[in-house]
Amino acid sequence: MLADAPDDPPAIHYDDEERPARILSGPVGRSAAAVTFAVALLVLWQVFRPLAQGSQFYLILFLAGTLPLTFLSYRSGPTSPERPRRDRPTVTDWLLACATILACLYPINPLNGGYDAFLDRQGLLDTPDVIAGAVLLVLVLEACRRTTGLALPIVCLAFLAYGYYGGLLPQTWAVAHAGLDFAQIVDALFNSGSGFYGTPLDVAATYIVLFTIYGAVLDLSGASRFFVDLSVAAFRRSRGAAGRTTVAAGFLLGTVSGSGTATAVSVGAVTWPMLRRAGYPREQAGGMLAAAGVGAILSPPTLGAAAFIVAEYLEVSYLTVLGWATIPTVLYYAGILLAVEIDVRRFGVRAVDAPATGALRLLGRFGYHFASLVLIVVLLALGQSATRAVVYATALAAALSFLDRRAWLTPRRLGAALSAGVRGVLPVVAVCTAAGIVTATTTKTGLGAQLASLLVGGARAVTDEPAAVLALTVLLAAVALALLGLAVPVTASFIIGWVIIGPALLQLGVPAAAAAMFVFYYSVLSEVTPPTALAAVGASAITGGRTVPTMWQALKYALPAFLVPAAFVLTGPGEYLLARGPVAGVAAATAVALLAVAGLAVATGAWVPGIGPAGLPSRVLGGLAGLLLLYLAPPTIVAGLLALALAAGIALGQRRRPGIPARRSMGEEVP
Repeated sequence: MLADAPDDPPAIHYDDEERPARILSGPVGRSAAAVTFAVALLVLWQVFRPLAQGSQFYLILFLAGTLPLTFLSYRSGPTSPERPRRDRPTVTDWLLACATILACLYPINPLNGGYDAFLDRQGLLDTPDVIAGAVLLVLVLEACRRTTGLALPIVCLAFLAYGYYGGLLPQTWAVAHAGLDFAQIVDALFNSGSGFYGTPLDVAATYIVLFTIYGAVLDLSGASRFFVDLSVAAFRRSRGAAGRTTVAAGFLLGTVSGSGTATAVSVGAVTWPMLRRAGYPREQAGGMLAAAGVGAILSPPTLGAAAFIVAEYLEVSYLTVLGWATIPTVLYYAGILLAVEIDVRRFGVRAVDAPATGALRLLGRFGYHFASLVLIVVLLALGQSATRAVVYATALAAALSFLDRRAWLTPRRLGAALSAGVRGVLPVVAVCTAAGIVTATTTKTGLGAQLASLLVGGARAVTDEPAAVLALTVLLAAVALALLGLAVPVTASFIIGWVIIGPALLQLGVPAAAAAMFVFYYSVLSEVTPPTALAAVGASAITGGRTVPTMWQALKYALPAFLVPAAFVLTGPGEYLLARGPVAGVAAATAVALLAVAGLAVATGAWVPGIGPAGLPSRVLGGLAGLLLLYLAPPTIVAGLLALALAAGIALGQRRRPGIPARRSMGEEVP
């Protein structure tokens, strides 16, 4: 973190793809805290009194205030015991930070003619303009490498190479283009609305940073501790209390976190002792924590960073995106809860000691922490912008903190929260700025439309049946997004997926909302996909379990969520799962999807709820039922219901046979 705050620093971080940051202290820490505080004030000022020069001018100032800090906050190499996190920036770090400030402020430097003159040179950049833009390009890639690793910079370099050398490709190839010289590439990145200062950075500088500030304020006000305590108290008398508490705490904390790994680690620090006493193996507990934590990126009202970009790309309100995300969030957590209940019965989980404080008492004393969350939704419904809604919610959370003497947000602590909010967005700024390289290159070369045609053409080469073409395209898109998510962070994965895969789905008649949410969910679910699965890595660090088995357990819990997004785009009724359509249709589609989740839970958990162990035939039928039901067409729904009933019937018949065990011991291998 950037500064050594006098109080405990906020624990919530918005993006979970970041590497561990330095803990800056002393004069460097105080200076960095002062800069982040000034950036926070600029962000708040922009909400109510936008700068007269325009949004790009504001983005230039915002980038100049945040990007240099990445070189002071993140070292060039990994953390090691020989290089503890509490170290000082090197001379190289300082030189890079200074170079970044000069490059970021170049467009508004009066010595170069000023901001208006720089804009007038669009398409005809001078040599100093090209040099400054090239320097900023290198610095953006290095900042991205420091915060997220090598994968995204390599992807960006591949797009740059395509832009520069694409003209050398045979012109008969679908992806060939006329070619761009270096000055044209720099102009597209440095002096246009689709490069560094495009939609991704605009979203980070207007929406995401405000929500990170809100999360930091809410955390310092004691809300995070209350959400976890409430989850513990709510299930204190049930045999499945440990698992239910983990899932509930993940959801509640995720409503303000937006970070899968941070939520998994925060919840795990409290609930892992309960899970251990209940008898959960380390890997299974870690998988549950990871799956519950990743739900933070899917849970309203604070979704992951990519959700704000969805709203901007589709030109809809953020409240609309929240509405689209509601039913999928319910289905996601329903699948995890069902898996938890199966584990309780299948493995004979033990009850744990109950806390003394009841849930109603906690709600009566600290329930006011929900007020700011409710206020966001109410203000959005009343037509307020998302930026103003979250600022008002932040102010309310700060005021309500004085109801708990332990969490008073004094001016000093409030300043620390504002600084922490800006600190939390540093990796997102690096990712979003680098993502501008992808969007600018794609826009300039027309690559998105060409790849979309190739994707659809590949499906049509296999079959001419429209439904089969769509299904095959969706399958290829899902695989591509899953592979992309293994390499790059969620936000970048969505941006790249949208400019490449989005046009293919739109070309096949998929509504824009369904296509965008399909790409969004598959980008998010890379968080629990081996071999990267950062949320599982964080959870295994808490439980002490083996990392790769923890990833597979997380995948087991989240498997239904991998399949539900496909329902958005395969059939017309799939849109009902986004709450788009008649009430009766939405309710029916949700009920069928819940049955599909139950079928998939039978397949992954080897247990039929209410009956007992499921053998291989029941598991296969349960998985088949889930797939058929998610297609949401009358014939497949009927077939899915029959398959689900047959799975239950076979399991019931096996239960009545002698010699069939009712439960296994915790940790025994699944057949």
